[in-house]
Amino acid sequence: MSLIPDDLKYTKDHEWVRMETDLIACCGITDHAQEMLTDIVFVELPEINAEVKSGEQIAVVESVKAVSDVFSPVSGRILEINKTLEDSPELVNTSPYGEGWICKIEIKNPREMNDLMDASAYNSHVEAGD
Repeated sequence: MSLIPDDLKYTKDHEWVRMETDLIACCGITDHAQEMLTDIVFVELPEINAEVKSGEQIAVVESVKAVSDVFSPVSGRILEINKTLEDSPELVNTSPYGEGWICKIEIKNPREMNDLMDASAYNSHVEAGD
């Protein structure tokens, strides 16, 4: 069973968001997503300072099984990327909510966080097989 931390927000596409400050969000893919992908062998990271919109593709995760797009959960500017994933993409598997984070986004509109699911809603989404 997938781990779904209570302190994060989630998208229907299996990304998570952790607010680090009022305007800075750390993002990655969920434990459920990495389980579905299996062994991750490559992560294509977004460009620093790129302007992104909620729902827009920002990264690509490649596993032995599939290639999957990662979508931005919020609109804003890419502030930081997890360069460690370039040499250790498996961190997305072993620590999806910790060392396997993908990027940090300076949020343009904090109200977009209200459009994301809490842990309970995301759990229902996963259980429904979406």
